[in-house]
Amino acid sequence: MIRSEDSTVWHDKVLDIVFPRRCAVCGDICIPNGQFVCGTCKSRPVRISEPRCKKCSKPIASEALEFCYDCTRKDFHYKRGMSLWLYDEVMRQSIVRYKYKGGKEYTRYYAHEVAKYLGNEIKEMKPDVLLPVPVHRTRKKQRGYNQAELLAKEIGRLLNITVLPDALVRTIKTLPQKELSSIERMKNLERAFAVSKNYEETISKFHKLILIDDIYTTGSTIEACTKVLQKAGAEEVYFVTLCIGEGY
Repeated sequence: MIRSEDSTVWHDKVLDIVFPRRCAVCGDICIPNGQFVCGTCKSRPVRISEPRCKKCSKPIASEALEFCYDCTRKDFHYKRGMSLWLYDEVMRQSIVRYKYKGGKEYTRYYAHEVAKYLGNEIKEMKPDVLLPVPVHRTRKKQRGYNQAELLAKEIGRLLNITVLPDALVRTIKTLPQKELSSIERMKNLERAFAVSKNYEETISKFHKLILIDDIYTTGSTIEACTKVLQKAGAEEVYFVTLCIGEGY
């Protein structure tokens, strides 16, 4: 009799032969077969290390500094954030394929790397729930998925943390953030998020919530979500993203 786990392994191996995995970093067929990334790409993503901003996790130039330039001049309401990789050209291309070109199979690689390198820090925070940053329903329909939701669910599964995929909703279809300045981004996101009516009472019962998203650049999206959650009664809001931009 074939055990269920053996059946799953066999099923995955067959799929890898019929539909070879694409490297989550470069997009080419993985060599060796069955890996999340090809051998040459394992070291290409640049992991964030010290010195980094104690607020948002952006890499900074000196250990003598506590915060990056953005965090010294902006009053962010979230408690603290963590990011895994630097948002350089390598990861920009990877994320583009993930979000806009149907690369949702990258989720397993991304989430496993987050669990491997940030998992202990996340668990030490003892969060009540993970909340994916929502996309507007029209964008989700176009893409077929919300990448932050896929990430949150897989990270939650790996770290055994509850995920509330529908607690936050995007009420307004805003302009793409990448086309706007920092000030324009904040204005663009005003009133863009809301707590779902089904969770209005629930959110106030949580002490620590972690927002999950793919990229942190200026912090406008995380800040907008944080304000909405705090208005609903959340005590402490943190974030975890795959990538983050440079500090100063």
